Order: sequence, then structure tokens, then C-alpha cells
Amino acid sequence: MTGTVYLVGAGPGDPELITVKGLRCIENADVILYDRLVNPELLQHANKEAHLVYCGKLPHYHTMKQETINHFLVKYAKKGLNVVRLKGGDPFVFGRGGEEAEECAKNDVPFEVVPGITAGIAASAYAGIPVTHRTLSKSFAFITGHQAGDAGAEHQWGHLAKAVDTICIYMGVSQLPAIVSHLINNGKAPTTPIALVHWGTLPDQRTVVGTLETIEERVKEANISNPSMIVIGEVVRLHKKINWFDEEIAPHLPVVHG
Repeated sequence: MTGTVYLVGAGPGDPELITVKGLRCIENADVILYDRLVNPELLQHANKEAHLVYCGKLPHYHTMKQETINHFLVKYAKKGLNVVRLKGGDPFVFGRGGEEAEECAKNDVPFEVVPGITAGIAASAYAGIPVTHRTLSKSFAFITGHQAGDAGAEHQWGHLAKAVDTICIYMGVSQLPAIVSHLINNGKAPTTPIALVHWGTLPDQRTVVGTLETIEERVKEANISNPSMIVIGEVVRLHKKINWFDEEIAPHLPVVHG
């Protein structure tokens, strides 16, 4: 009998932010393939007999290729084992969960998707920045920082700059200069607020706030690196007013009321 593959979102870092169903999947798994940004505390809930496989990826260095991960998911499930693919955030938000689901479907392996809280929402919230707000933001977009280096995606920056109120960028620290340049060149005001939330939802979370024209220097001064979420838009101004979690590293931005 073929086992089932569970594509589980582990949430943004704080282990208490995993879903009840996600935790149950971990407890019942025979095999867990987990990523670098999964909080190790979650693995303590695994059965002592469960086989743990590290699939972590660093920038420019992949511990395990995606094709290998896909192969293992099918291989273990075909042995009749329940397999959990544990990912930081949500498996279908820049987590390659769609590719892994396709692989399961192609090989007639049953699978379920267990959504998780993605960093674009959670890291922003922990920094006191709501991605939507009745008077400040009626739309938001999630994109990857890799897009900043894609010459073929230049037209997309025009849409983002003009049509989206809040932009949340994953994996974008190394591309920050290009991101700033793309947005300003496509009509975003240089004074547009921007924040970087480093290690969002974890005890050592730090938030750097500036504007498109000042943020690069602020990030250098604070020595901010990945993993960090970039949040751009007027909602960033609320950080000063409703920041509830971290000790900020931010110059003054006017507080927005309403």
C-alpha cells in the first residue's frame, strides 16, 4: 500500500505559529524531509522512530537538489510510509510545493497540502505592519527578490509600482539596490516607506525602516542580511505606532492616523 505525502507549512519561524493539523502530521510521520528555515523545535514533536532528512538550502548552495527531494517523496511513499515535507512558511508560496505535488500526482502518490502562515504576512505583522489597511492599502503583492535581476520582468515592475499598494518581497536583500531602482524608475516616489524585517517572528527579530532613497544605507548600517522580508508601502508608517514585538532600528517616519 502506498503511503501519503503531506506538504506541510511550518510557519514563519515561531514554532507556536504552526497549524494544529501541521503539528499532527509531524507527530504521525514516518519520514520528515525538512528545510533550513524550519524551527528545530518542531522536530521534537516527531516520533522517535521517524526518519529525519535535511533538505536545507543556502544562497548559492543547495544541500539537496529539488529533483532529489521529489524522488525521495515518491520513494518513501511507495514503501507505504507517511511522508511529511516540512517547509518554512507556506508550501505553495515560493516553497516549490506545487512542483512536489505535481511529482506525487505523476507517480500516483496520494498527497495533502497543509497550508502554513507565510512570512510575507507574519513577519510584517510581528513588525507592526499590516499588509492591508482600510485607508492605506487595499491590495498587496508577494514577489521574490530573484525577479529584480530578471530583465524580462521589467514590465512587471511598472505594474507593481503603479497598481499595488503594499509589496512584500521574499529573498530580496541581495537585490535591494535593483529593487529600489526598479520601483523609482517605474514611478514609485523616492519617499515611499520601506521596511526590512530580519528573522521575523523569532526572538532576535530586527526591523529596519526607511524610504526607498534611504533604505540601502540603513540596511548597511544595521548589517541586515537574509532571511529578511522586505515590505514597501504606506502601511510601513504604522510600524512606529503599532510595533508590538521587536526593538526597532528605525528613523522617525510620520505616524499615520485613521
